[in-house]
Amino acid sequence: MKLTVFISFLLTIGALHVVAQSNLKEGNNNFALYTKSKDFKQLEAARKFADEAYKTRRDSANFRNNLLRGLVYSTLAVVDSNRTQKYNADPTEIALAALARLDNKQLSYEHEPEIRYIRRSLANAYLIKANRAIAKANYEEALHQYHKVDSISSSTIDVKHNLAVLSTKTGGIDNAIKRYQSFMSQRETSSPLYILELTELYRKKNDKRSMLNTLLTGREQFPENKDILFELINMYLANESYSAIVPLVDEALAHEPENVHLNYVSGYANEMEGNSAVAKKYYEKVVKLDANNFEGNFELGLLYLKEYVADPENEEKQNKAREYLLLANQIKPSEVKALKSLAVLYDQSGDIIQLERVNNILNQLTIN
Repeated sequence: MKLTVFISFLLTIGALHVVAQSNLKEGNNNFALYTKSKDFKQLEAARKFADEAYKTRRDSANFRNNLLRGLVYSTLAVVDSNRTQKYNADPTEIALAALARLDNKQLSYEHEPEIRYIRRSLANAYLIKANRAIAKANYEEALHQYHKVDSISSSTIDVKHNLAVLSTKTGGIDNAIKRYQSFMSQRETSSPLYILELTELYRKKNDKRSMLNTLLTGREQFPENKDILFELINMYLANESYSAIVPLVDEALAHEPENVHLNYVSGYANEMEGNSAVAKKYYEKVVKLDANNFEGNFELGLLYLKEYVADPENEEKQNKAREYLLLANQIKPSEVKALKSLAVLYDQSGDIIQLERVNNILNQLTIN
């Protein structure tokens, strides 16, 4: 009797195995048809057979059952991203669990294309979730989904960049910095955008040394990039490192020769380094490009004033100083430094009436 029961048990197991194999075959056939036709009904049929082939503990340990399950549910995770069908669990979770069971090395090697497909589909599914979270400004959730993308696939640099950006948005600046540093460590994964974004992160931390080092590395990696060069010049300007600006100005102006601000910076840096003749050239370009530019007119007037004070008999210097300083005063009538420079000019030239006029204006400004 015991033998009869045992034989009956074996027959039942065998019958179940045959049924499971049949479901597996039908599921694979329907999935193959779906990949060609993109007919959702065939994907649903593949899902039905995949579920039927996954009933027992033995089924759940079977490599090919899990492979089919991973293929079907990773696909559903993407094509049914709005979850119009009913599921016992989210398709991404089901596919991920199936993927974890594909641990037979030999079979994994044989089915490498299918496994890559599952990983790619899951990554796309998580990207869809991440992008929807970003659209709702839910950056914490977006960061969570991008981490899943990064863990499930050999992420592209774009995914890793988004992780850095989202880390910044969620307050993880130090984590973002580490990611950008990793990008920059190899020329193949670095880019001008990453250089500038890392520079901005260091600016938020008020780490000027790291800002400078990042920009200098950027210059080495991308010597032709205009944005990195301009950012470096602006940093030198903020730190009053005029000697570092002077060698860069011609290269910068080759990119934007009619940039008024850049011409002014070029003139000012040269003036601070004692290159007055060169500074004049840049200031003259400034007022040529923008006749109403206060800084250009004022600096030109100031240079001529200094030369006139050093050579009081030089009438040409006196007239040039007067011309540019008066223009600066017309542009900004209440600008104290222009008025004080005019006072020096009139005092030097002995124009008492104009000196008194200017001093009265300065006194009124001081009282107010």
